[in-house]
Amino acid sequence: MVAPVPISGRCAPGFEPVREAFAQNFAERGEIGAGVCVLVGGEVAVDLVGGWADEARTREFAPDALTDFYSVGKALLSTLLLREVDAGRIGLDDTIASVWPEFAQGGKATATVRHALTHRAGVPAIRTPLTDEDLFDWDVMVAALAATEAWYPPGEQIAYHTNTYGHLVGELLRRVSGTMPGPALREQAARIGADVWFGVPDEEQHRCADVVWDPSWSIPTFDVSALTGDHLLNALSHFNPPGYSSIGLVNTPRWRSCQLASTAGHGAATGIARWYQALLDGDLLSEDLLREASRIQASGHCPILGDEVTYGLGFTPTTPRRPLGPNPGAFGHFGSGGALGFADPLGGVAFGYVMNQVIPRWQSTRNRALIDAVYTSLSG
Repeated sequence: MVAPVPISGRCAPGFEPVREAFAQNFAERGEIGAGVCVLVGGEVAVDLVGGWADEARTREFAPDALTDFYSVGKALLSTLLLREVDAGRIGLDDTIASVWPEFAQGGKATATVRHALTHRAGVPAIRTPLTDEDLFDWDVMVAALAATEAWYPPGEQIAYHTNTYGHLVGELLRRVSGTMPGPALREQAARIGADVWFGVPDEEQHRCADVVWDPSWSIPTFDVSALTGDHLLNALSHFNPPGYSSIGLVNTPRWRSCQLASTAGHGAATGIARWYQALLDGDLLSEDLLREASRIQASGHCPILGDEVTYGLGFTPTTPRRPLGPNPGAFGHFGSGGALGFADPLGGVAFGYVMNQVIPRWQSTRNRALIDAVYTSLSG
């Protein structure tokens, strides 16, 4: 007999469709453990957690569970760098090398902050072979990134910086502010009451839910010397170092404490929603810069994702291919397996969703069902 799935939390009157969709994710769509939070007009409309924090289903997914939200962290990291732009300490069209001189190597002298934030800086992968030991040495990783010859002339090609985004934008932040991504995030997150982390400290790691990978996902074995072009680019972007995408390292204390904001950020759904609410409230960025960051800055075919993509400055604007609700102007970021944070200025919605069963797509039937239920509730 299968044990009933524990679900706890609250839904405001009228938002029962969200609870129903959340429960259906467990019953019909393979969810193991998850949380969803929806703020409307700054007020909590939905705050639910359910399921299990481990594959064996021995620990309930607690209200304060922290889950690896993968690329959801790219938008949070970008916000931190954009705060430096707001403060006048760097400009969007300043070169990266103006604050990080070593980055000018290998045809990258013209790469700008705007290029970095829109996945057009030309370094979606590192060419020098690296080990997982290197992955946990920030200085080694950013030196290898700076030394990498550009795969494309800066500004000319979108190529999703799957993992290197964390070191590229993270080092830009450090060079400009003097602060690493982890402490920079905690300063702002503590101020707005958002439970999100780049580097979970030892004393908080007991709250972490285990990521459960799709069984088909593993580090492939291939001879890099036999690869060329986009095949080589894709292999190195995901697996140089071997654990750059978290495979083989996820759920370890070392991974959870890593400040790799593109891939290893952790948090609760409530924390993600509160971050986006703070963006809507003007507590993190100026209105003008947020408007610039959330509009379409670049679009085209991406050789990493094998799809047409659209980017703002660290955010993905809503598009028909990757919709964030029905309203124009919504912006956010997906993470591997379907984790998601977004804001809808027109509807006054801030949304956060985390889950620990990672399936190989950003968009999923689970986050789609939750988004649809939110707007069903709002129109009811």
